[in-house]
Amino acid sequence: MRFNPKLFAIAVVASLVLGALLGWIAKRTGADWLITTLDTIGSTFTDLLSFTVLPLIFTAIVVGINSLRDVGGGRTAARLGGKTALWFAITSLIAVTIGLVVARLFNPGLGLVIEPDPEKLQAIGEKTQGSWLDLVTGLVPDNLISAFSEGETLQVVFISLIIGAAAYSLGDKAAPFVEFNRSAFEIIQRVLGWIIRLAPLGTLGLIGNAVATYGNEFFVPLLKLIGSTYLACALVLFAVYPLLLGLVARVSPAKFFAKAWPTLQFAFVSRSSGASVPLSKQTAENLGVPSSYASFAVPLGSTTKMDGCAAIYPAVGSIFIANLFGIHLGPAQYLTIVAVAVFGSIATAGVTGWFTMLTLTVGALGFPPAAVATGIAIAYAVDPIMDMMRTMTNVAGQITVPVVVSRTEGILDDEVLAAPANPVVTDRSLASA
Repeated sequence: MRFNPKLFAIAVVASLVLGALLGWIAKRTGADWLITTLDTIGSTFTDLLSFTVLPLIFTAIVVGINSLRDVGGGRTAARLGGKTALWFAITSLIAVTIGLVVARLFNPGLGLVIEPDPEKLQAIGEKTQGSWLDLVTGLVPDNLISAFSEGETLQVVFISLIIGAAAYSLGDKAAPFVEFNRSAFEIIQRVLGWIIRLAPLGTLGLIGNAVATYGNEFFVPLLKLIGSTYLACALVLFAVYPLLLGLVARVSPAKFFAKAWPTLQFAFVSRSSGASVPLSKQTAENLGVPSSYASFAVPLGSTTKMDGCAAIYPAVGSIFIANLFGIHLGPAQYLTIVAVAVFGSIATAGVTGWFTMLTLTVGALGFPPAAVATGIAIAYAVDPIMDMMRTMTNVAGQITVPVVVSRTEGILDDEVLAAPANPVVTDRSLASA
């Protein structure tokens, strides 16, 4: 049976409502059997997500670092590629900063501390004080196996970076190892896809148990999570990008949105940066970007330029999870979030997505895998709502950066920019790409 993303999103939202209703009934009637059932369903889904976290981090980083070898050669291509990567990093820095400020302003998850399972969240209190010294001393594991077996996510990130860099330096000698990790990553992604299909059931259990335990107050943190994500994305989409276009590219924001709006609407509905690539490329060309450069920058951006999913949301999501579990974040942790947002999307080129980036971010912060999985699973209940705005922001950035770079390189065609837009094909069938 073919997977239908739209029906799946509806199923998740329906499960959210049904789970809340069952949780309310359980709380009002004191039905312990129902609470136990909901808890079992939710915790099983969380455990399934949890076991994919560390292998996903390791393989994503190793494969991502070595995929940087595929960027084309030539001085012009190198210069364009370098400028593109630089502007990707600059806008990611701005986006993650806005995400942190908005999240700290609204503090999603604050006021509702989920009591951690002591067997799963081992010594969570020891992981909340974070300092630069703790960050450094906690990086190096006693041995390779213990980092994975003991769930030391930060150590796994460190190991992945070292091994990925070593494989990159060895070139062809390490090709079999890189291909093995590429295959392993695809396998993990496939398994994760199967697990994600259980999200409606997992949502029912998690939300139902949360409502039965904490009451209606549980919905306020979720609403704050949605609101924070939408506000931060809106600031980047309607303030940061127009400023860059006007000040650097000398392109009218009104002209940009007039030509880009059909594509942005499609991105909002489809929730897929990949499916939007043909429309994004055509829109960039309509804005005067040479076709040869658009063919390089837009597909690259669709995997590495995700300000909504890879910068804003990891910042908001990390604070949400920290607040849920009562984890203190200090200056070192905020700088870590920024660093992962700016460099993480490049280090995971070709495999970036909200799940991978949020996992990498909270992993770098040293959150226990069970806390990561539980927090992500809870947020997943409302993810379809947030994903629409995140994807719209992603795609806008993937169009904006090529326009800015083209202007700085003197290759932006002002005649094409001034001309009426060529129509973009918004065939809904692209959503299945």
